[in-house]
Amino acid sequence: MHAIRLHAFGPADNLRYETVPDPSPGAGQVRIAVAAAGVHLVDTALRKGLPGPYPVPELPTIPGREVAGTIDAVGAGVDPSWIGKQVVAHLGSAPGGYAEFAVAEAARLHEIPAALGPAGAVAMIGTGRTTMGILQFTELGPDSVVLVPAAAGGIGTLLVQFAKNAGATVIGLAGGPAKAELVQRNGADLAVDYLLPDWPEQVRGFLAGRSATVLFDSVGGEIARAALDLLGAGGQHLVFGASAQSPADAATPARSSEELAARGITSEFVLGPPMIQRAGGDIRVLEERALAEATAGRLRPAVQRFSLAEAAAAHHALETRATTGKVVLIP
Repeated sequence: MHAIRLHAFGPADNLRYETVPDPSPGAGQVRIAVAAAGVHLVDTALRKGLPGPYPVPELPTIPGREVAGTIDAVGAGVDPSWIGKQVVAHLGSAPGGYAEFAVAEAARLHEIPAALGPAGAVAMIGTGRTTMGILQFTELGPDSVVLVPAAAGGIGTLLVQFAKNAGATVIGLAGGPAKAELVQRNGADLAVDYLLPDWPEQVRGFLAGRSATVLFDSVGGEIARAALDLLGAGGQHLVFGASAQSPADAATPARSSEELAARGITSEFVLGPPMIQRAGGDIRVLEERALAEATAGRLRPAVQRFSLAEAAAAHHALETRATTGKVVLIP
């Protein structure tokens, strides 16, 4: 089969498109003929040899943990009726997704609903489940005024849609006029280019004296500082990333906890263990919710496709924030 392999930690160009032996499923496993593989920012960190939620892999390795496709073989102890079914799975701690075939634990499988294709299913099994996890920390309704930085990204796209479905006023922030236009088309009440220095004044003018109630913060840095100033008393700052944060920013929080407390604003990091705990310790709950929302048409994942051979270009585009929606590789 063809696969992307990493032989040395470093830049995106270290990802190689190679021919390797087909994997075989072990006991309790299935083999998936991959139709779509998700690319995540975590993949780019691991490619550099940086630990995170997953351990640094032994080299050489085939990256990727989100796959969708058709089961073509099963291991011992797995019901053979799975063969031929279209499925999606998050592979967990074991990589191997950037390939024409991938092995997954049968316990991690979800059948892909007829209304959802492989690329959309991959978006929802990773980005979608994270979105559902974040949304556990707030209740949105007609009185909510929501700020979504990185609103043209995979999670941002879904947050805008969910908030609009709940009746909230939604302000989406994105880098550049093209991305802002995408956010507007996605349903935001106001889409603002945060590369413009006066973007906070644009938001204040639109709100006409109102304050934001929820800030979904995946960017950090100066953008988060300016966005926090738009939150009113009782506002929520839900943090799940820091994509725009420089090393200097890392030592300086967007706003001090004392300042936020004085303004009646709560700030909470919600990624990882906090969201899993809220889901009762079972991350499949979030995956099922995400797939159900997409199947019902309430959430429509945005996907940017690259061929499997273009994995290095996909990593580079993701790291330079040149992508919109969920990045997916197509073998």
